[in-house]
Amino acid sequence: MTRLFNKILIANRGEIACRVIRTARAMGIGTVAVYSDADAHALHVELADEAVHIGPAPAAQSYLCADKILDIAKRLHVDAIHPGYGFLSENADFAQACEDAGIVFIGPTADSIRKMGLKDEAKRLMSLAGVPVVPGYLGADQSEAHLSAQAREIGYPVLIKAVAGGGGKGMRRVDNEKDFAASLKGAKREAAGAFGNDHVLIEKYIQKPRHIEVQVFADGRGHGVYLFERDCSLQRRHQKVVEEAPAPGMSPALRRKMGEAAVAAAQTIGYHGAGTVEFIVDVEHGLDGAPFYFMEMNTRLQVEHPVTEMISGEDLVEWQIRVAAGEPLPLDQGDLAIDGHAIEVRLYAEDPSRDFLPATGTLNRYRPPMDEDFTRVDTGVREHDSISVHYDPMIAKIITWGEDREAALHHMAQALSETEIAGLATNLPFLKQVIAHPEFASGNVDTGFIPRHADALLPEAAPASDICLALATLGILAAREDRAFDEAARSNDPFSPWHDPSGWQANLASCECQDYIDGTGASRSVKITITDQGYRLEIDGQRYDAQIRAHMEEGKIETEISGQIYRATILVNPEQVQVIFAGNTESLKRLSAKFDPEEDADGPGAITAPMPGKVLDILVSDGDTVEKGQALLVLEAMKMEHTLTAPRDGTVSNLSAKTGDQVSDGAVLVTISD
Repeated sequence: MTRLFNKILIANRGEIACRVIRTARAMGIGTVAVYSDADAHALHVELADEAVHIGPAPAAQSYLCADKILDIAKRLHVDAIHPGYGFLSENADFAQACEDAGIVFIGPTADSIRKMGLKDEAKRLMSLAGVPVVPGYLGADQSEAHLSAQAREIGYPVLIKAVAGGGGKGMRRVDNEKDFAASLKGAKREAAGAFGNDHVLIEKYIQKPRHIEVQVFADGRGHGVYLFERDCSLQRRHQKVVEEAPAPGMSPALRRKMGEAAVAAAQTIGYHGAGTVEFIVDVEHGLDGAPFYFMEMNTRLQVEHPVTEMISGEDLVEWQIRVAAGEPLPLDQGDLAIDGHAIEVRLYAEDPSRDFLPATGTLNRYRPPMDEDFTRVDTGVREHDSISVHYDPMIAKIITWGEDREAALHHMAQALSETEIAGLATNLPFLKQVIAHPEFASGNVDTGFIPRHADALLPEAAPASDICLALATLGILAAREDRAFDEAARSNDPFSPWHDPSGWQANLASCECQDYIDGTGASRSVKITITDQGYRLEIDGQRYDAQIRAHMEEGKIETEISGQIYRATILVNPEQVQVIFAGNTESLKRLSAKFDPEEDADGPGAITAPMPGKVLDILVSDGDTVEKGQALLVLEAMKMEHTLTAPRDGTVSNLSAKTGDQVSDGAVLVTISD
């Protein structure tokens, strides 16, 4: 057997770095992590055998610094570098530099990466190899006039796509000619910022597509296999949210046809290692016998690789390491078989109600599901870690397995209901809605699923229930009791009535109010009266007898409300209360006596930065008349462009932002006046 590596460096961060470290450790291979200023206390740093600081928080000054990474690898006598995904994983120059330095790059050759790195060149190669491609324009003429003419010839709707990179960046759907110029400008600008290359291609937009990709592996010795397919059709902003394997409704004949096409694509470029060939499948007339088209090849491990591991029983990172060390593929095609069904959801720090805008903040509460028989969680963060503006806002991947799709869905619903998370906006409620949707359960999915079912998947905020308000109030009272008991224990007179947390007052009845704003923006009030048995809570004219039965660990309490027992986690701070109960998290803003919920210092038309970012483009001027929903300016944050729009009709005033400005979270950029 070929000697494996003694030590590898993981040129990445977050959950994929943790994922690689765990397999390397199981194989007896030493690991080196690199970290930026923002990741000094990150989980991947803790898990690695060695860790080296690489630079400031911005990726361009740390994780994208190939020279720094190679210097560390040489200094620590590393045998190989695993790039994970993202960052330098598909950087041909980095792969070549590793080879030149005598360090194994755990991935394909620089030549293979170059051939597949530009979507237009990749499509030409695939067309020559007999792999079907989507009709479109791949030419060098990038003038607006020429690209517009090509789009007209292809026929709307079309898709503008950056030829470099991926992840939905530099991609725009265009439905008519009048929107083409603005979409082209945005796609080119985003592509230049993300990949340093603003060239785009134009291709026909398939009206009802499914995104089905095939996991391939090759060993550079002429052997290649496919480890079946993954369906990645559920996407927002062209980025995947839910993935599963195998694809619902896939016939053995179509699976074999797509798998063999994917292996042919890899062998055409002399590939070795893990790769994913992505196809668009036109399911307008169903999946059986549907035409499929090559979209792109990712020359690395995919984010969604765990679903393939769950149905195949194979460790793809171990395969990568063994192939990179010169070993042949562990199995032949005939040795591979599908066992059951797996589903993966990506838990993101983002606000689905605001067009999935990324969120930052601290994970005040983070408890992923614990069922290890059917559930796997890949994560790079822990409770109390922060989600930074500098990197992708993914918190975790939750993966479930079942004997069939129905069982996998059942386990996923259970896993999501057990997940406790608080402190910042996440897509957890959205994921629950997706998994529970009858159309998703039936397997009727395509890339238009989320916008088509937006009303059901993104319901308007509902008023906080009386039970939620009661639990929040009891949580505040429980926290007050805990503080009082601690203070009493530290005092010289622990039995003094002045330590009584119940609100005891000489010769007076004890009564107070707790005031909140719920998720709808409505003011809510709970009147609290101390009783012999506990508390009486009055909410909107309804009375509830309540008591705190038990204080459990870290915010968990057991309560009794009108004779019914409730167990919940209540996180209390001076500004808000977060109630985690029955698989849901509700945030209530706490009001002080002086707070006026009608008051808005910025005025109802103030447009603020939703997070720290850079102003890329300003589309209006002071004095312009605008309509509700009209685009005002473009902000770049978390590697994506975000267009801020007018909240109502009015006139632009107080335009304080300028193109190129770096703005802080909450900064007022422009106001819409009556």
